[in-house]
Amino acid sequence: MIKNVLLVGIGGFLGSSLRYLTYIFIDKRFESTFPLSTFTVNIVGSLLLGILVGISLKESLSEPMRLLLAVGICGSFTTFSTFAMENLNLLSQRDMATSFIYIAASVILGLAAAFLGQWLSLKL
Repeated sequence: MIKNVLLVGIGGFLGSSLRYLTYIFIDKRFESTFPLSTFTVNIVGSLLLGILVGISLKESLSEPMRLLLAVGICGSFTTFSTFAMENLNLLSQRDMATSFIYIAASVILGLAAAFLGQWLSLKL
């Protein structure tokens, strides 16, 4: 049990660090009311999790690797709570169009990325 907790914790450290670096990289280059950095980590995270699921369907992904990669890294890299708060902020600013686009694009592209990741990992 301790080993599993440590694996999730290590993965969480890596995933949240990668998320922060993504924010720095994107926010320094692009200024927009659209929350591009959160959108990016959620779509990329969906793709990565889809790949991991596909790999586990094709060949066995060990429990420790699943905990490290899927639960730890992907779980901390992506962020639903920030997505919710950014939409709340957009709505409070009465920026309904951006909020709607953000919600729709996140759901549609997130699902598409997860599907693509799983499909790619099963085909390769």
